[in-house]
Amino acid sequence: MDSVKDASSRILNILNDKLKTDANISDSIVTTIYEKAEKIANEVLMIEDKKKINWDKKIDDILTSKIFGYPIMLLLLGLIFWITIQGANYPSQLLGKILFGLENKLTEFFMYINAPYWLHGILVLGMYRTLAWVISVMLPPMAIFFPFFTLLEDLGYLPRVAFNLDNFFRKSGTHGKQALTMSMGFGCNAAGVIATRIIDSPRERLIAIITNSFVPCNGRFPTLIAISTIFFSSLVSPKFSSIIATASVIGIILIGIFITLFVSKLLSKTILKGIPSTFTLELPPYRKPQIGRILVRSLIDRTLFVLSRAVLVAAPAGAITWLVANINIDGISLLNHIAHFLNPLGNLMGLDGFILLAFILGLPANEIVLPILIMSYLSTGSMIELDSLDSLKNLLINNGWTWVTGLNFMLFSLLHFPCGTTLLTIKNETNSTKWAVFTALLTTSIAILVTIIVNLLSILFK
Repeated sequence: MDSVKDASSRILNILNDKLKTDANISDSIVTTIYEKAEKIANEVLMIEDKKKINWDKKIDDILTSKIFGYPIMLLLLGLIFWITIQGANYPSQLLGKILFGLENKLTEFFMYINAPYWLHGILVLGMYRTLAWVISVMLPPMAIFFPFFTLLEDLGYLPRVAFNLDNFFRKSGTHGKQALTMSMGFGCNAAGVIATRIIDSPRERLIAIITNSFVPCNGRFPTLIAISTIFFSSLVSPKFSSIIATASVIGIILIGIFITLFVSKLLSKTILKGIPSTFTLELPPYRKPQIGRILVRSLIDRTLFVLSRAVLVAAPAGAITWLVANINIDGISLLNHIAHFLNPLGNLMGLDGFILLAFILGLPANEIVLPILIMSYLSTGSMIELDSLDSLKNLLINNGWTWVTGLNFMLFSLLHFPCGTTLLTIKNETNSTKWAVFTALLTTSIAILVTIIVNLLSILFK
């Protein structure tokens, strides 16, 4: 018994000494194990056809290399992102025409039964119109993005992404698999939160959940693209305008990734303190994709699941938005009263009260922020969309927007509180309202701080 204790004590002393000199002892242990296993395998295995090429290894040498791994990863994700945006335009327009055409039929029905104006406003102009926007904007991109993402997952490429990014996240005190959940967030942050189930460590999973909204989802991309096109493409000749607009959106995405790593590091050193868990990933072989399983998992388990949660949150919010815009106090709408109250903070952030209120009322879905803002500026009483970017540009400039306003609008859109669907998902995944509220407060505080700094810098260097 004493000999066992002595041996255990010697082992602990050796490990403690090793930990003091080698921060990556876990990597050293795993490397040693695999080297030993490979040595044993070479001694006992006989390979009949030594000329046979190991294509998995050849491909991995490229996809996980320090030179080619990152560019290929960015190109693949960029390609999926481009296909999603381009491919979703026509289906979104078609779906919008169908749903808004049905709105006209509903209006005719309410007029036929002589329904009160307020009832028509709440149910049709508020609830139904909001649902129509959310469905027409969210459904097509998710129906394109999720199958492509699931295809990469089924092929076996996503573990290579986690392998490539593990070092960055480990230095931030988190887990390499967080890269996969971030990628899922490009389609929908709620889906990204659900994807954190692949992370075994509760601490690291919670960090991934909290920071997932720093990745812009498909609901924010149309707004980011519109604002970047209006305020940044005009800085150069028309020949390069689309390149500058695209570069602006990519720049915002990179800022989001940087903020994700920074906040992850901050959380891992403070309230979620801990040592990063070892990420021993044995890369699986590449597989032939199963199209049927991909369609079922992406369209039913992910797309329809996320959309159903969005609908549940968006419907009541549409009613609230219509009421806020149509309830008058002293002849002025409640919307204008609240915007006036928020104006000092908005000006400090390089924005205005109407913009902040649009984000607050847009809590159910990021898609409705811009329509709410247009409604507020035009005082129409219900959400509308303008027929061209030129019309939107004139409206924004007439309401005092500059390139600084456009930049801070994009930054606030990127960093502010998650949408209602994501917050509800955070609550369900953590079994706690506390973490949903904490995420909303943390992200919004960062958004306010960043926009204030950018605004003050713009004034300083004007």
